[in-house]
Formats: sequence, structure tokens, C-alpha cells
Amino acid sequence: MKNNTLDNTTNLVELADDQVSVISVDTTKNEPTTEPQRQYYFIEKTKELIQKQRKDLGRPLTFCVCNFGCQMNARDSERLRGILINIGYVQTEDELSADFVIFNTCTVRENANDRVYGRLGQLKPTKRANPNKIIGICGCMTQDVNVLNLLKKSYGFLDLVMGTHNNHKLAELLYTRLITNAPVIDIWEESETIVEDLPSERKYPYKAGVNITFGCNNFCSYCIVPYVRGRERSRDPQDILREVRELAEDGVVEVTLLGQNVNSYGSDKKDYPTFSQLLEEIEKIDKIKRIRFMTSHPKDLSDELIEVMRKSEKICKHLHLPVQAGSSRILELMNRYYSKEDYLLLVDKIRVAVPDLSLTTDIIVGFPGETEEDFEETLDLMRKVRFDTAFTFIFSVRNGTPAATMENQIPEKIAKERFNRLLKELHEISKEVTGKLTGSVCEVLVESINEQEDFLVTGRMSNNTLVHFPGGEELIGRLVDVKLTQSKGFYYLGEIEKK
Repeated sequence: MKNNTLDNTTNLVELADDQVSVISVDTTKNEPTTEPQRQYYFIEKTKELIQKQRKDLGRPLTFCVCNFGCQMNARDSERLRGILINIGYVQTEDELSADFVIFNTCTVRENANDRVYGRLGQLKPTKRANPNKIIGICGCMTQDVNVLNLLKKSYGFLDLVMGTHNNHKLAELLYTRLITNAPVIDIWEESETIVEDLPSERKYPYKAGVNITFGCNNFCSYCIVPYVRGRERSRDPQDILREVRELAEDGVVEVTLLGQNVNSYGSDKKDYPTFSQLLEEIEKIDKIKRIRFMTSHPKDLSDELIEVMRKSEKICKHLHLPVQAGSSRILELMNRYYSKEDYLLLVDKIRVAVPDLSLTTDIIVGFPGETEEDFEETLDLMRKVRFDTAFTFIFSVRNGTPAATMENQIPEKIAKERFNRLLKELHEISKEVTGKLTGSVCEVLVESINEQEDFLVTGRMSNNTLVHFPGGEELIGRLVDVKLTQSKGFYYLGEIEKK
């Protein structure tokens, strides 16, 4: 994105293959009513205020975006960072010293909320040291009316509160806060709008997340997401393909397609392709070498998608397929629309088509009404499937969901005991499953210098397993062949294969 300012008119030119789109903004006129022109107008108006503050203070103003939760939140945070950089802020990782801090929150579990409350409490004293400091919060937490009321009552020092449906309005809301010097709260209950072409600042130069859907229609009985993210909306396929082409031209080799349920992409639009068809189009983009996607709902994973995965040379050999429980009775209470037997048949079908696939999952322990027999069914499913790894959770009550008011809530002591047994079983299976590739040579995308040993680099295989091996910064972002010399349970040690 190039930004060229002439007098009071800003032209933002974006190149995508042979297409050129120009967004013109005249800040001497009234704000535009269409998006994204309206937001670029407020980016420029806010930039004028920040430049004045910068001159008065004699230093740059800094910002920190603190991200919590899923990969979709991470993608939203990249857009927040892009907007703030365009406004004129300079990024810092220190939320305590930053002039502008915004928390992009998750509310899937109670402990996610508690973390945010704790961090907000730590920020309150910093406003006394820096009277110009602005503190904001957005994301899933703020869509919960109970949380919103608590924020108003106990966190009155907040300057800006927005939700999941309108985070594209960051510049507009920040401008309002700066000119009024009053707190701004803007929460939308729902929205069908998807605003494209706003600035974005990626965390990694070589890989990127790409949203393909927003919201969820499944209404699992334990899950707050449909209530805070809204109903499912698919992005226009041409917008998705244009974004992926631009990323490829910018050096990205791996994209991850994101949605609460990617398998149902296009089901809300008659003329949109299926998810499988979208994958086939993305595979045609030459400079993209790897394609990942998450999350997949088992009830919507089609034979068509399995066939596309089987034929593909770019789709990674990894599928995250949340099962949540192994008891058909509990799955029905969870409103998951499949049984244990359905899930096992689906896994068999996938593994016949893609034998070298790595399969990961989510499992919830202690769902209301879960008996010891139900829990044993979950252990049995885990032994039969033999997941590479699993994200495991103790059931967390989310107010406003059906499960919150179900009878037979499981005592914490019993849930924790079952959780520990599940982890022990999982670790044994994962250690054996992960170690099976020892001695083989696999292609690895190098992601970073190793956090513990700076003579090592860390990379990720197609099946999503981490590998640590000797190397330097020049390898970051490259695909290299690595011999896996030693399995460490959840990761490998290796060495570059000499040709």
C-alpha cells in the first residue's frame, strides 16, 4: 500500500496483478459514507492530530496491540496494527509505556476474560504517568453484554471500546476520542458488512492468515462464538484470491485460510464456490507453496474436500478436526451433529485418501452430565484415532449458552482428575505418533531463530510438526530439506540434508 499526500488529498494506490484501484480522500470535505473510503478519510484526519501531538511532545507516539485468542483474532490484530501505523504511531511491545494500547480479546473461556481484566488493572496506573495515554479494548469479550456492563462499571479509565463487527472503524473511533476527549463505546449487535482493502501489518513476511468467513452458524451448546461473532458470512471469492495473489507477490509462500468453520464457506451465497473449489483456485497461484486451513467442522467435511486434499501438491498434510468428545450422548448434548461412529468413519475415509496426514483435534473434559462411562468413550476414541496432538480443555461455563444452565454440572475435582488422565494418555500416543518419521527427510519452512539456542533455527513441516536444526537468519522464510535425526516427543531435532 503506497501513501502519497498532495495538499489535502490522499491517493492510495493498490496494485493487484493487472488491476489498479485508487482511493482518493479529500480531508477538506465531509467524510465519505462508503467504505473503505470513509476509514481512509479518518486515517488522514487522525494522522493530523497525532502529528500535532508528536510535535508538542518532541517524540514519536507509540502503540501496542495486545492479541488474545485464535488465529482470526491474530489476523484482526494485523489490521489494527496496519491502521495505527498509517495514522503515524510507532509500534512497541511494551504496553505499559505505549501511548496507545488496545486489547483484542477472546472470550471462549473464563480464564481468557480473567487475563484481560488483570492486564487492564496493570495499565490503570500508567495513565497517571502519561495523561495522554489511550487505552482501548475490542474483540469477543466486548460483545458480551455482561462483560460490557462490568467494563463500564469497574474500568472507567477505558477510552475506546468496540466489538468484533466494527474493528475496521478503529481510525474513526480514535479520531472521535481525540477531538472530544471523552470515552467512546461503539458495539454493533450484528453486521453483514465486510470491509475490504484496509491497511494491514503482517507479523511474518513469509506466511499469512487469510480470512474466508466470519461468524458461525453452528451454535454448539457450550460455545459463545456465534453470539459474539455473529452469523456466518463468506468473503467474496475474488477478494480472497486477490489478497492471496498480493501476498504471493510480497514474498508469502504459505497461507492459512481462516474461519470458524471453513468447510461451510460459500453456503450463505448462492453464486459462491464451495470451499473445495476455492482451494483449487488458490492452488493455481504459482508463488504460494503451502496452503493450510482451520477450523474444520466434522459435519461439513465433504468427500469433495477429501478428494481435493488427496490430489493437491500444496495443501499441507495436516488437518485440525475438533471432535470435542468421544461419547455420542455427550456429542448430542453439545449439538455437534455427528456421533462417535460418524467421526471414526470420517477419519478412516481421510486416512485412506491421505495416508501421511497429521490429525489434531480439540477435546473438552467435564461437560455437564459427563459420566465416567462417557469419559471412557473419549479415551477410547483417542486410542483409536491416535491424534498427533490435541488441544484439551476443562469445560468452562459461558453465560448465555445452553450448556451454562444444564443440569449435572461436573465438580471441578472430578473434571481435573479426568483431564489429567486424558493428558497422560495423549502424551503417550503423541510421542509414539510423532516419532515415526525419525530418520526421514522432510521439507521444512524455516520460521525463526530458536528461542533457546541461537545456533539453531526452528521450522515447521507440512504436517505442522516443529523441527529445530543448525542454521542462521538467512534461512528464515525458506523451504529446506531437513533430515529428522531425533524425536523429542512433540518436535524433532534435525540437520539440513546435504545434496
